[in-house]
Amino acid sequence: MSWYNFFETKPKICHAFGRGTNAAISPQEEELFNKSYEAFEKKEFLDAYEYFFNSLQNFTDEIPNNNVILEKNEKELRFELYQGSAKVVGVVTDTTFYAEVVIIKKADANVALKRYILERNYQLTYANYFSDEQYIKLKLFHDNFTMSPQKIFFPIREIALNADFDKEHIKSEFQDIVLENIEHLQPLASEELKIKFDFLHQAIDEVELKVATLPSNDNAGMQSFLYLNLFFELDYLLLPKYAISQKINKLIQEYFGDEENTIESKNEELKHYVSLLKVMNFDTFSSNFYHAKYTFHLTEKTSFEELSIFISESLMKIRWYKNNRYHQIIPTIYKYIAFYMLYNYGLNPIIKNLLHLLVEIQNPVFFKKLGYTALRNERENTFAKRVIISRIEESILPHQKRYKMLKPFGNELNFTSANEFNNSYYLQIKNLNFEEI
Repeated sequence: MSWYNFFETKPKICHAFGRGTNAAISPQEEELFNKSYEAFEKKEFLDAYEYFFNSLQNFTDEIPNNNVILEKNEKELRFELYQGSAKVVGVVTDTTFYAEVVIIKKADANVALKRYILERNYQLTYANYFSDEQYIKLKLFHDNFTMSPQKIFFPIREIALNADFDKEHIKSEFQDIVLENIEHLQPLASEELKIKFDFLHQAIDEVELKVATLPSNDNAGMQSFLYLNLFFELDYLLLPKYAISQKINKLIQEYFGDEENTIESKNEELKHYVSLLKVMNFDTFSSNFYHAKYTFHLTEKTSFEELSIFISESLMKIRWYKNNRYHQIIPTIYKYIAFYMLYNYGLNPIIKNLLHLLVEIQNPVFFKKLGYTALRNERENTFAKRVIISRIEESILPHQKRYKMLKPFGNELNFTSANEFNNSYYLQIKNLNFEEI
């Protein structure tokens, strides 16, 4: 352990990871939400919406991200809300709520895209597509008199998430069509793109090498872990957009949703896209990235019980592979567990921070290249123990007022090897107590 690690202060996360907002909610979120509810009860609609939108504001290092921008006068409240590629703009009066997202120019839409938009209209609950003289837009309209914060949350979330998804889909599938209102998207620095491009190839090379060393018979399950972990890993660490993101998400959904095809067949689909990523040039790769602000999470909140069950079942699978002497797949499954939860589950901030910390520990070279302190030396099989313990405390201690039984667990971890550490880390997460007293 170096003296540098001993005195290291809390690191700032300077990059976006995973598909969430990558930000902290407002410290006054609950208070603002309650004030919004009270204002709706009093029919003070402009104030009610102002409180509501301010409750959606998120922060990075205690600085507001301006993912929601408001402009209010005596007669109306105008707002802008950002969700990735989607810029939701709207106006609230004493009687109505209106929001819209400009998608593309009407003249640019071909028959296939028009058919897609028509089908999407049947899939939406609150919002709907329409066209004016110039643009195709997604819109949302509500009467205020029966409105409450709960009633407006899901409609505004739907229009934001679906507009972002559809813009990404259009960019991926209809590459000649220009998206509108995306001036807020910021390009990534070339240095960061190069690090991510290099990591892509390093990760693919490692997977292909591991697949080649698997037993020749009965290896379909292990291949699945390798390919799926690769895609979860790329999604979380690299955070691609557009075509890469769309294809990865589609492959993952089809793998878990397809009950007809064999595992071997599904593995071939995963393997095929890996081969396409391997030959993708840097310019094409770079065109699939941008930095944006987000307001809503993609996934609904997941109960801690569900997380605990998933961890238990995953550790049982590891024990099976260990007992059957398939040791080469075990490190991959330990990584897979964290990436799977970060991809599929709506996590509370404590669990998310703890899992991100574990990902940092499991991928020290990548994070070091991004400018973070490496938390593990893979060659020497050593850990930045004091820093890890401190980071765990920073994730848990601020929440002990709400969760009295929640305790830091850094001193309970097994630092003797990577596998022992991972196993002990998941067991400690599984045994956290979120009971509110």
